[in-house]
Amino acid sequence: MLALPYSSGTTGLPKGVMLSHRNMVVNVDQSLRLFDLRPGEMTVGFLPLFHIYGMTVLMNVYLGHGAGLVTMPRFDLEAFLTHIQTHRAERVFIAPPVAIALAKHPIVDRFDLSSLKLIMSAAAPLGAEVGAEVERRLGCTVLQGYGMTELSPITHVAPHSDPRPGSVGVTAPNTRTRIVHPETLQDCGPGEEGEVWIKGPQVMIGYLNRPDATDAMIRDGWLRTGDLGVVDADGYLFIRDRLKELIKVKGFQVAPAEVEAVLLGLAGVADAAVIGIPDDEAGERPMAFIVRQAGSDLTDVAIVEALRGRLASYKVPTRIEFIEAVPKSASGKILRRVLRDRLVAGG
Repeated sequence: MLALPYSSGTTGLPKGVMLSHRNMVVNVDQSLRLFDLRPGEMTVGFLPLFHIYGMTVLMNVYLGHGAGLVTMPRFDLEAFLTHIQTHRAERVFIAPPVAIALAKHPIVDRFDLSSLKLIMSAAAPLGAEVGAEVERRLGCTVLQGYGMTELSPITHVAPHSDPRPGSVGVTAPNTRTRIVHPETLQDCGPGEEGEVWIKGPQVMIGYLNRPDATDAMIRDGWLRTGDLGVVDADGYLFIRDRLKELIKVKGFQVAPAEVEAVLLGLAGVADAAVIGIPDDEAGERPMAFIVRQAGSDLTDVAIVEALRGRLASYKVPTRIEFIEAVPKSASGKILRRVLRDRLVAGG
């Protein structure tokens, strides 16, 4: 075992992920094949290097290819933009919350970001509308990638030459992808939604002292990601949501990420998170936590009215709460359990 990062614990207690030297080296080689990285090229890194995203994609990939990395102790938007301008960064690696800031925050217009050619977003789903807004504002390409700690982490990256809105890309070299029905465990066809299974040399050894969890995660060498996705006829993967985070309304499944993407497209919304809450009639109903943009007086009534024309009725949140900030992990994933705990504590 070479590294022992811990999974984020967004749906449970964190688990130690045992990664071998082979896992890590292979994934760096896979990443260099996927990224058109140039020796000497500079980037700015705020992602923590103890997290697998920062560890592999920034630290190991850039050092392994003779490129340069300007590190930040924590994310600060103004400092991040300053470094991009000063060091003429051609590409940066971010999480969706930063993409939202790049799309909406007025401070962005104060900086010369003309050197940027590519922005790669990963760690959580990025709505196609937000990505398109960043592209329009900054004049660069926004791509998505996919992976997880248990996969060292990269398995998919959108090709630079042919990105598709909303897609996390195509399968990495020496890696296989399956879309499996979560109940029947039968393979799904192109365009059919199911759980994403991955097989390749980047699959972890297992969880530290958790053989039960390892056996539940890995089946005949295939790692069950717990993510729902669709692969189109050309092999592009589209992530719908976490299987465990789906909200079931009268038997209908609601993906929080879908509702969040629509919310983020509304004027006056700076950030959003959606969870399911118990409902006697429907089993569950969606609830939204909204961060207003500065100066906005957006109301819950206005939000619901706007969503009714954009979402099926059962996907529209029946409860909305305004908060100061959406709780997120260091990698940018929404900590839905923190929001649930908040509701329980508040009665």
